[in-house]
Amino acid sequence: MKRIIIDPITRIEGHAKISLFVGDDGRIADARFHVVEFRGFERFCVGRPFGEMPSLTARVCGICPVSHLLCSAKTGDGILGVRPPVAAVKLRRTMNLGQILQSHALSFFHLSSPDLLLGFDSPPATRNVFGVIQSHPDLARAGIRLRQYGQEVIERLGGRKIHPAWAVPGGVREAASEETCRELLGRLPEARATVQTALGFIKTYLDTHREEVEVFGNHPSLYMGLVRPTDHGWEHHDGVLRITDHTGKVVADDIDPADYRTHIAEQVEHDSYLKSPYYKPHGFPGGAYRVGPLARLNVCTTIGTPLADAELVEFRQRAGGVANSAFLYHLARAVEMLACTEWLERHLTDPDIRSTRHRAEAGVNSLEAVGCSEAPRGTLFHHYTVDENGLLKSVNMIIATGQNNLPMNRTITQIAQHYIRDTKAIPEGFLNRVEHGIRCYDPCLSCSTHAHGQMPLHLQLIGPGGEVIAEAKR
Repeated sequence: MKRIIIDPITRIEGHAKISLFVGDDGRIADARFHVVEFRGFERFCVGRPFGEMPSLTARVCGICPVSHLLCSAKTGDGILGVRPPVAAVKLRRTMNLGQILQSHALSFFHLSSPDLLLGFDSPPATRNVFGVIQSHPDLARAGIRLRQYGQEVIERLGGRKIHPAWAVPGGVREAASEETCRELLGRLPEARATVQTALGFIKTYLDTHREEVEVFGNHPSLYMGLVRPTDHGWEHHDGVLRITDHTGKVVADDIDPADYRTHIAEQVEHDSYLKSPYYKPHGFPGGAYRVGPLARLNVCTTIGTPLADAELVEFRQRAGGVANSAFLYHLARAVEMLACTEWLERHLTDPDIRSTRHRAEAGVNSLEAVGCSEAPRGTLFHHYTVDENGLLKSVNMIIATGQNNLPMNRTITQIAQHYIRDTKAIPEGFLNRVEHGIRCYDPCLSCSTHAHGQMPLHLQLIGPGGEVIAEAKR
């Protein structure tokens, strides 16, 4: 079997490569996404006091520090056996909205827009954020300022844009000041206008690029995300888990995140440091499921804000009900960015987030706890066990990117089977389309395998006998 290897993959966070396997008939038979870097946070956290974990696990990644900070703090709440004050919960939710907004803006404007604005076949030297700045300066500037705004929400609450030592077991260290709320509210109209511009652009793009919607990961799978327990609406920090299928049928509902092991198992495969979680009742690999913005919009009944709810209706109309194409992750991110601006407005005008009662104090009351929240890329789990002194005995983190691993493999297989025609040559535009299939999911490999450094790309074409017959590197 021939094998094509793309190594490294560009414009994603972390190190990985792709192998495309060519059958005896000369056509792509399979594709594999390999994550090749490893640091092992789960192991070296053992023995540390659980109270250090919010700050420590925030160092897993510079893109997703807030996601781990908040999820770890929630796990700490469980070990303390406390319910954080209302102010703390609303403050955490506010910071998470800023995190989702800044991360989605990074993915949409910086990592994916070069392909969408400049074309998949445009020269690699200019197909990047600098090329976008040169060709679409106003849009590029607006995207930069939108991400800056999300980071400002994080900084004004936590004191730092990256790795804020703010959320702690039992609550948060400090409330929001009236000045902070006023200044963040003052910048909201600009942020919302940029999101609406992004929505207009991506919808117009989808109207004229139906081929990409059809072949970029357009396949049935399960979907999982948090929803509000009251109305199964869009949720990003608390709530219960819901799993639906590609037709919209609810497969499992109202799952307590602490009971995740009943429903989710993790498969370890020999060719990647990225685990492959799956829905246990359906087995491996039939239990493949997707998480993240696409999944959250598929599993929720409503978002709960007027502008985003109107976009949700259109989103589902465009998808024909359930969105099964990975290419629609781009639109889903834009809808969620709009939702973030609306929910931020509600929180920033809520006097509760300025309350001085924002932390509950206690000792170790439980030797095991699970925290769960929605990171930008999808559902995040932290599971800790501790001894009587609060020292960690075991740590398990199930990351969104890992949960998307099986669908990402299927996505790149579908793209390769559609576009590759001559396995003796590897057009650069083809490599980029395969890469973009991964970018749709916006993977964060530093989180999922705790990698370090930048991601290059190496593609190999492997023949029926295992020989490398062609390869390309960047």
